[in-house]
Amino acid sequence: VRWMMYWIVFALFMTTETFTDLLISWLPFYYEVKMAFVIWLLSPYTRGASLLYRRFVHPTLARREKDIDAFLVRARERGYETALSFGKRGLNLAATAAVQAATK
Repeated sequence: VRWMMYWIVFALFMTTETFTDLLISWLPFYYEVKMAFVIWLLSPYTRGASLLYRRFVHPTLARREKDIDAFLVRARERGYETALSFGKRGLNLAATAAVQAATK
């Protein structure tokens, strides 16, 4: 569970940092602070990732649980429909290629 919390918080940090890096990377000691933050997240003594996960990430996910579940259901349905569509197209292409090969 500890590692799950770390990787979720780290992924959110990296996503945020990707967009903000260009704006704040010119600050003095930016990279040192960034490294210290990652060590703080990772350290078993400070348990920074657990603290941030329990204080911010988990409540946000809990509040939006119904929306997330609805999105996953819609994504599953769309995935099924897309797989059927590609399957039908593939069968049509294979049938067309077989008919063309047989007529030649």
